[in-house]
Amino acid sequence: MDVGRVVLVLWVIASVLILGCLSDPNDEACLTHLSKSLQDPKNSLQNWREENFAKPCNDSTSNLQGAICNNGRIYKLSLNNLSLRGTISPFLSNCTNLQTLDLSSNYLTGPIPPDLQSLVNLAVLNLSANRLEGEIPPQLTLCAYLNIIDLHDNLLTGPIPQQLGLLVRLSVFDVSNNRLSGPIPSSLSNRSANLPRFNASSFEGNKDLYGYPLPPLKNKGLSVMAIVGIGLGSGLASLVLSFTGVCIWLKITDRKMALEEGKINHLMPDY
Repeated sequence: MDVGRVVLVLWVIASVLILGCLSDPNDEACLTHLSKSLQDPKNSLQNWREENFAKPCNDSTSNLQGAICNNGRIYKLSLNNLSLRGTISPFLSNCTNLQTLDLSSNYLTGPIPPDLQSLVNLAVLNLSANRLEGEIPPQLTLCAYLNIIDLHDNLLTGPIPQQLGLLVRLSVFDVSNNRLSGPIPSSLSNRSANLPRFNASSFEGNKDLYGYPLPPLKNKGLSVMAIVGIGLGSGLASLVLSFTGVCIWLKITDRKMALEEGKINHLMPDY
């Protein structure tokens, strides 16, 4: 092997070693801000310290609980069922290699950050069983690889973004038990034969949400029988009033006729 090839091989090896020792600044910012936005009352994330954020990955392994790496980048965060409080940091968007984000079964509040649209590799988004508020960001449509969106059991309001039906890989969609309102987008409820369709269990528990595949809304106003009864009652009352009016008119007319007849008899001479 000539000297040039030896130098090239050594340069490649040195580059790999150097890159392996350097942290990814995006992942570091992502984890630092996420840690600051969360409260950990049970101390479940003991090793989530700033000194560990500088190099969270060692190839495919991670020093951080709930984090899994791939090629030196965070690609999965599973922090579910840890009694975490706080909010979801918009800086999660810096973990651009993230494919799975699971923060379910905690006590997180606040909105779902629209910044998550930057997670272009995201396939699984599970934020269920928290106390998240606000609307579902339509920007999630930009996460084209999403195949699971699970947001059930939160306090989300507003309509379901129709754009979410454009996610052709979406196979699991659950927004049940929230405070959503308006019609269910046909792009989700009546998808083409090639795309998975979602049944009523994906949408139930939102009292102001309506449309297929949910059953028709119960009439919150008066029942049909009550309406008919009111109509009949109103008609009967009108009839009674009309009849009473006619009787009064006839009585007045009779009295007038009697008076007129008395006047005429008084003016006529006796024979």
